[in-house]
Amino acid sequence: MKNLTYWAYSTAWFIVRMLPEKIAYSLAQIAADQIYSRNGKQIERLRSNYARVHPELSKGDLEALVKAGMRSYLRYWCDTFRLPSWSTKKIIADVIVENQHFLTDPIDDGRGCIVSLPHAGNWDHAGAYFCALGYKVVTVAEHLEPEKLFRKFLAYREAVGMEVLDASARSLGTLSQRLRSGGLVALVADRDLSKSGVDVDFLDFPARMPVGPAVLSIQTGAPLITAFVSYEAKKIRIVFQKPIEIPSEGSQQEKIAFMIQESANRFAGHIHEKTVDWHMLQRIWIDGDFEERA
Repeated sequence: MKNLTYWAYSTAWFIVRMLPEKIAYSLAQIAADQIYSRNGKQIERLRSNYARVHPELSKGDLEALVKAGMRSYLRYWCDTFRLPSWSTKKIIADVIVENQHFLTDPIDDGRGCIVSLPHAGNWDHAGAYFCALGYKVVTVAEHLEPEKLFRKFLAYREAVGMEVLDASARSLGTLSQRLRSGGLVALVADRDLSKSGVDVDFLDFPARMPVGPAVLSIQTGAPLITAFVSYEAKKIRIVFQKPIEIPSEGSQQEKIAFMIQESANRFAGHIHEKTVDWHMLQRIWIDGDFEERA
């Protein structure tokens, strides 16, 4: 089964990269519609997650949103398979950035910067963009099975200039070193079902998110900012928000909880507005599944 998974990804990676752009994205949309029509576990989870974001939607409107969300998700994969063949000029030209100074100012000052963002839009393209501008991007990747597939994704991200650490290894110390050297640490941080996460209120439901971004900011003094990546026509839009201040009072755990809750609040606002580009096909809330609407 593991070899079959690796073969499937590798084949898609090769074929989609070789196809003309228009055909590749048209096929991705067709594949998305087929996956939606089968109504498998991924679609059920996406529907449940989107229903929490928009409880006001009718059943028909919710289904339209889920179908569009799957199209956005397959566009992400099409981008991923094709990105290694993109020129630096295209990587830069296809990005719109708001409030870039929140990211670049502390890095240019030598303080480093931590960016926390959810699974939305194409965060790989966003990372490639800043690598193309000359910034050293460090991130963490969840260890995938089979091992060959994990290594393939590592090589893919490293090829565009990112340093990728294994999430299953002790990476916090390395991330701290990179920040103290003025680096850019980007962490996808809208989901953590482990015991090490911190409980947050996320879109009025209990969830758990990783503490890493706040811990790194408190330990190193590097500012923690949030970002949201969404699609806009043939481009991506990256929106940065100002640094989350470290509370002056309270225990370290209380400071961490405050900062991660603020991150969750910011994620929620963007996800509510750009739900279709939030590619959350996994469980995120910790209070069970959302009830199916009649």
